[in-house]
Order: sequence, then C-alpha cells, then structure tokens
Amino acid sequence: MTQPQSGRIQVDPAALRVGSSAIGALPVVNAVLARLGFDELVASYLPEPDPRCRITSTKAIGVLVRNLALGRQPLYGLSAWAGGCDAALLGLCDGEARLLNDDRVGRALDELFSSDRASLLTALSLRAIRRFGIEVSELHNDSTSITLYGAYRDATAAPRGGVAPPVPERGFSKDHRGDLLQLVEILTVSADGAIPIAHRLADGSTEDSTTHICTWDQLVAMLGTAAFCYVADSKLATRDNMDHIAQGGGRFLTILPKTRKEDATGRAWIASGAVAWEEIARRPGKRKDGPDEVYCAAEAPSCSAEGYRIVWIRSSDKRGHDGAARTDRIERARVALGELNESLGSKRSRLRTQAAVEEAVAAIVKETGAGRWVRATVGDTIDYEHRQERRGRPGKDTRYRRIEHHRFSVSVAIDAEAVAYDAASDGCFPFVTNETVPPAELLRIYKVQPHLERRHATFKGVIEAAPLTLKSNARIDALAFCLYVALLVHALIERDLRRAMAAGGIASLPLYPEDRACATPTAARVFELLEPLCSTAIFHAGELLAVSPPTLDPLQRRILTLLKVPHRAYRSASWTPGYSR
Repeated sequence: MTQPQSGRIQVDPAALRVGSSAIGALPVVNAVLARLGFDELVASYLPEPDPRCRITSTKAIGVLVRNLALGRQPLYGLSAWAGGCDAALLGLCDGEARLLNDDRVGRALDELFSSDRASLLTALSLRAIRRFGIEVSELHNDSTSITLYGAYRDATAAPRGGVAPPVPERGFSKDHRGDLLQLVEILTVSADGAIPIAHRLADGSTEDSTTHICTWDQLVAMLGTAAFCYVADSKLATRDNMDHIAQGGGRFLTILPKTRKEDATGRAWIASGAVAWEEIARRPGKRKDGPDEVYCAAEAPSCSAEGYRIVWIRSSDKRGHDGAARTDRIERARVALGELNESLGSKRSRLRTQAAVEEAVAAIVKETGAGRWVRATVGDTIDYEHRQERRGRPGKDTRYRRIEHHRFSVSVAIDAEAVAYDAASDGCFPFVTNETVPPAELLRIYKVQPHLERRHATFKGVIEAAPLTLKSNARIDALAFCLYVALLVHALIERDLRRAMAAGGIASLPLYPEDRACATPTAARVFELLEPLCSTAIFHAGELLAVSPPTLDPLQRRILTLLKVPHRAYRSASWTPGYSR
C-alpha cells in the first residue's frame, strides 16, 4: 500500500483480506454474569494465579461457562470456538484463546473442585436472589440422572483437597441407559421464574428419598430461614423426611405414594360415593372447542400415619387420561390373549403343556399391565384315541393303547367390579402437607413443579450436560458447577425477558420461523436469533483498515431493549486478532 502525492491511500485489491469475529449473544450473557459479579467471585475463591501459566484459571472458567451457555463445545474444541469470537467479550487478551487447550481447562477444573465450592455456590445464589429480586418463599426440588461415558475404574470417594467427589455408579437411570455409569443431579429452583437456587451431584446409586434432608438443611443454611415451602415429588413422603422438615420449622408439600396404605384407604372412600367434591380451579381445555379442565378437592377424613394433612385433588383432564389408559391396557390384553388362543389350535404351536400356556398368559397380562381387570383362564379339553400296539390286521388278541390329545384354550373375562371401583378414583391424587392454606393454594403451588422438569430438559438437552466424559469424577463435579451457572444464566434471561414483556403489555414476540408468535420465549431461542451477529474487519497487507459492527434488525433491537442490554455493546465490540485472515 502506497500513499500518492494527492494524500489518498492507494490500495492493492490483491492485498485485501476480510475477517470476522463472532459476537452473537455474548453481550447478553455477559450482562447477566456482570450483574452476578461472576468472574470476580470465582477469582476470589480460586488460588492465586501461577505465574508460570500464561492464562489464569479464572479466565478459563469464565470462557467455559460462556461456551456452555451459548452452545457447548468439547474441551478440546474450546480454543477454536474462543478464537472465532471477539476475545474482549470473553475476557481474554490478545493470543490467549490459543492457550485454552483441554489440559489447561482440565487443570482449571481441578482447582475449581478443590476450592470451597459450597461457599461459592451459596454466594452466587444469594447474589442472584438479591440482585434479580427473586422470591424464595416456595422452592421446588427434583433429581435426574447424568449418564457418563467411560469406565472410571479409578473413581473413588477419597477426598481431594478436603472435598469428596461423587462416585459414578449404576443406578436407576431416568435416561433408560442402565448400561452406563451415572451420577445424580439434585436441583432446587424457585417458584418465581424457576430460577436455580441450589444444586449438587451425588453418587450414581443414590436413592431420591435419601437426598431431601441434606438438601433442605443446605437451603435453610443458605437462606438463613426455614420459612419457605419445600415442594418435591412422592419420594419426599417418608416419615424421616417430613418429620425433619416439620420439626425444623419448615413447610412441605408432596404427593402421597400409591404404595402407602393411606392411598388405598382414600380410594376406597372415594369409591364409596361419600366424597363432597368442591371445585377449586377451572381453566380452558387444551383443544379449542374442548371442555374446560376442572379441578376439585376434598379433605381426607383422616391424616397420614405421621399425622399430616391429606387433601385429595381430582382433575377432569387426568380423569379422562386415566380411563383411556385403563381401557387401552384391557383392550391390548384382550387382543393378545385372543391371538394366543387362536395359535393354540395350530399344529405349529410350541405350547404343549398347560404350564407353558399359563406362563404365556401371565406374560401377556404382565406386559400389558392389565392384571387388575383381566381374568384369563386356561382350559384343557382332552380327546382320546386308541391305537394298536403293533402293526397288522386287528384280531381277537390285538392290544390297544389309549392316547390323550390335549386341546388348550384361553377364555378372557373382564372384572367389571374392579373396573368400576378404579374408575371412581380416576384423575385423583392425594397431597400430603403440613401447610394450612386452602386446597386451591396447594394446587397452585404444586403446579409449578413441571417447570423444574423443563429446567432438567434444558440442563440435559440444550446445555448438553449428558452424557459426560472427562478424565476424573472430580473434574466432572467441577464441570457440573459450570453447567449449573450456564443453566442459571438461561433462567435469568428468560425471567427478565418474560417480565419485561408482561410489564410492556406484550403478549408474544415473533421468534419462531415465519414470524410465528412466541408467548414464552426461551434463552435458547434468543441466542439463536442473535448468533449470526459478528463484526467484520478489512485488512490490507496485514494492516487493519476498518471495522464494521453488526447491523441489528428490528427484532434483535427489541429483544436487547427488553433485556436492558445496551445496543452499543454491539457497536463498540473491539477487534482482536482472533479472526481468520
């Protein structure tokens, strides 16, 4: 490039190069992490940086969390991902992206594991509660399995740095992967926006009912009070769990398991017809012209064995599902048993004994789950045939032997009395609680529980927490903390966006393809819309000539405005040599 006497720069077109630096949703994620003070908080809990390391563990953890939130890459791909982004938005200096190899990030995870992560998690959660104004009067808890790839033969519970890592084991797999080792992720969220409040990893064989006392104690210690309602599924309904919470001054709400005697007693009470149901809630049906979904409630005439209140709820929608499911099971059993009966008349049938036929019948009834209503009887009709003992023309001294021919059949009957008895309690489920609020409030509280299931779906699906494969279970435990932070970022973005929409009277945003309306936008969809944004740089002979910031379309501007992310975050994004020329 030369400069002529006229003062203009003479550009050689052959020496021009164009590079791009991804920005995407990094400013949105950074805005949430900045409000949490995440980077400074992590730095205060990690050891002093080793001067021999060219990139600190704090920066490595910061890049990892941002990557997990925006689109998880394997640790060996983290450097390439960071190299394509605006380094300043990742908190990196010139050339540091190249240092993010899997070994360096793995050692950063080791340091994070050995730090006081319990206090770090508490500090992070309290900051989220205070700085985002999260209401914590209702907390919902549930667990899920995290499947692992690898044998982990050296994984033990031996403490490292005073901290014992969870042990990968085989257990009840909620992913239906009993062939893989797993860990159990225990997550607690608030009713206000389903914001993650606490999490921990447990051994893979941990049984859910054994986790609640420890979890509740940790929540009380973190919040400094027991004045919240603790909500969980039926595994909470044990004497030890409920008594511990009640005696500690806490409140709980859960579902009474069907294995409890009180459940059978309550269904007999409902079948007797003596229940005075009271309507407590009504909402439009799922189909446009369908009937309303109606909820009714009735106080049980007696308490649980532990002395806690039982409230029965009946859902009209669930009532229809329960009846249809029972009818389907009965029909599948009837058809399968009919096919078995027809096959018994064939000479090709391999069932030659009554015991074999009865075993086949039992297998069908068990597989269809219709044993309570279907009665199948195996019949045996014997035909006799006489044959000569020896060949030849029969005479007066001919001896005969009698041969028995068994013809088996299966007759099916439906126990109408059992069907009617069960149909009476279709759509019914019992709450057990020490709350004194009306049944309508109990229902409202418990209806938040499915939001926790969606957080698990985000954790394992969108953020891709499972399956995992790392060098050690200690690193997996540390990575789980980073995944939790990424989930927290998703939840806070969704809460802020939806609250801003409600405050502005915005019913929906055109976030779906073909500008279709979205009433409850997710962080993942917001990230998809912002992902194409990048800055472009023009070089001449290796020298930077100009940087062009991304152009925001009206929808992107609207989303950023609702999230209170300044548009200048995209205009002022600095150019760093992480591009490809």
